[in-house]
Amino acid sequence: MSLVVNSSLQLEPKRRKIEHLAIKDSLFCNCDHWFVRYGICISCNSKVDKSKGICFDYLDEGITMSHKALTFTKRVVSQISWLEDKKLHLVLDLDHTLIHTVRTSQLSESYKYLAGEAKSRKDLWRFNSGYASETLIKLRPFVHGFLKEASEMFSMYVYTKGCHEYAQLVLELIDPDKVYFGERVISRRECPRAKKTLDLVLADERGIVIVDDMCSVWPDHRKNWLQIAKMEEVDESEEKGPLASVLRFLKEVHKGFFSDCSEQELDAMDVRPLLREPSSRSKRKTD
Repeated sequence: MSLVVNSSLQLEPKRRKIEHLAIKDSLFCNCDHWFVRYGICISCNSKVDKSKGICFDYLDEGITMSHKALTFTKRVVSQISWLEDKKLHLVLDLDHTLIHTVRTSQLSESYKYLAGEAKSRKDLWRFNSGYASETLIKLRPFVHGFLKEASEMFSMYVYTKGCHEYAQLVLELIDPDKVYFGERVISRRECPRAKKTLDLVLADERGIVIVDDMCSVWPDHRKNWLQIAKMEEVDESEEKGPLASVLRFLKEVHKGFFSDCSEQELDAMDVRPLLREPSSRSKRKTD
């Protein structure tokens, strides 16, 4: 089902009425070219300069949304997610967050043995064997458990500065059936700029948590950012490692956000203060 069809369907929740949304007004009144496919407005069939909107090819091929449409859709998607599914949105980095990728030629002496164990281990993959570009990908301990539990509380995105092909390769390893991320994968192809942005995430920023080892790539969204220790070659614990620690903190954030969730409170709800809440932060440090 296309992004445009999804957006239309979401205007009438199955179980609850969402207030404070101007749904009763015609979406395309005095056509503002909200949704454009391959340069043609879906509502009025006019030709539209695609540069005037934001491209969402990664979700629905050929689709561009105007800034008005994007603001409206983000709000609707999030509020339905909050009320109906009790889910926030989680944006996950790949390298040094969920995985560690290194050329085998650059492995330190104490970890060169990993290259020889790739065929016998489920957390290691070796690519381009025998070539100068031979690469080893190692999953972060507890990554599968983390994704499974996090998916019960969040709709999840992958956001990497790696190329599209690399992102798809990694996702074949950690989410081959597209259970956790679906098509919600943003790579350098979708965002060629040096910095990352939540503009391409189809959700209200008030309900988005970013987990990334680097803050510098999120200059406009530091309040949404939750740091995770950078994954290196060193071994980590499944139960007490960084992913397990972050998951425990995310559970507290999710609980805090939905502790008083009601239709009347939607406009005041914001996950970002919870990410900086002193007691939660100190609790995380003692885990």
